[in-house]
Amino acid sequence: QAGLPHPLLSSSSAVTLHISVFFCIPPRSGSTSSCAEISPAMASVGGDAKKSLTQWLGEKGFDEEAIRRMSKRCRNLPNLDAGEASGVWDYLLNDVKIEHRKLRYVVTKCPKVLTMSVNEKLIPTVQCLTTLQAKPGEIAQAIIKFPPITFHSVEEKLCPLLAFFQTLAISEKQLAKLLMVNPRLISYSIQAKFSQTVDFLVGLGIDREVMIGKILTKEPYIMGYSIDKRLRPTAEFLKSAVGLQGSYLQRVIMNFPSILSRDVDKTLRPNLVFLQSAGFSKDQIMKLVAGYPPVLIKSIKHCLEPRVKFLVEEMGRDKGEVVDYPQFFHHGLKRSLEYRHKILKQMNSRCSLSEMLDCNQKKFAMKFGLIPVA
Repeated sequence: QAGLPHPLLSSSSAVTLHISVFFCIPPRSGSTSSCAEISPAMASVGGDAKKSLTQWLGEKGFDEEAIRRMSKRCRNLPNLDAGEASGVWDYLLNDVKIEHRKLRYVVTKCPKVLTMSVNEKLIPTVQCLTTLQAKPGEIAQAIIKFPPITFHSVEEKLCPLLAFFQTLAISEKQLAKLLMVNPRLISYSIQAKFSQTVDFLVGLGIDREVMIGKILTKEPYIMGYSIDKRLRPTAEFLKSAVGLQGSYLQRVIMNFPSILSRDVDKTLRPNLVFLQSAGFSKDQIMKLVAGYPPVLIKSIKHCLEPRVKFLVEEMGRDKGEVVDYPQFFHHGLKRSLEYRHKILKQMNSRCSLSEMLDCNQKKFAMKFGLIPVA
């Protein structure tokens, strides 16, 4: 249950692995037999142990140039035993269910994966993510996105990360979703990255115990951005240039947190300049952004400009009407705006933008008598 300590957080607990097989060594004269426990992936590598690593990689589809590049990326790769590499490959292919083509991509991108211990690293990490209610297919996708997720220790990284996020009211299931969407999170320092980002958001007036977790769940990538180079400059732009203050700024960040990660000069400022040139006052722009934050990141050419033009020239409406209904910029130009305007014009009917657009096609048809009310 959310809020309760995860079993992996207990120093006395251990990850229980149920995916193992046993083999027994026949007794020598005067001795007793002995048994050892290995994973299924390691149980089938005997034949590969006799091959050279280069030969084994060649059989998996890697050419000489690819092997050379991989050896440069991972200095320990040339010293790796082919049997050990085969065990990792088989585990990721057969147990984690990474497709062969994508597994080749993972190994090419991050050959260090082949040097990981199946029993000491891979299985505990996968088992931990599974315990957090991550699905097998999601774990495979996370490894494909960010192979170094397999490098990190359950005890040293995953458990402290879980404990930190629990203080933000993020459940185990939500944490699994965060890591599956942005597995790079596991590589960030709790003190140098997570804590500072949380403190920055709290400084903007965001409630730590209630809203921070919701923001991170909605926008997992926000943790990856530099506070000084991206988050703070964007927040200052929203406050000074757009005029968002207090509850308005907090509402924008809570409803659309990814706006903080957008570049001011490349995206936000050009959109602001367009809105100003279109005749919107500073107060109107502030209300537009507060009501529909994506207006600052939408394409000027493909979204903002054609919709403003259609509103004024075709619909014959004042630009100020979109201030009362900023979601106007969310609706498709042809499938929604042009179609519904055409219907209302034929009916010689006039209504507010919200009455016209704030409903699906069926409700629109019922509202204006195009189909009988059930």
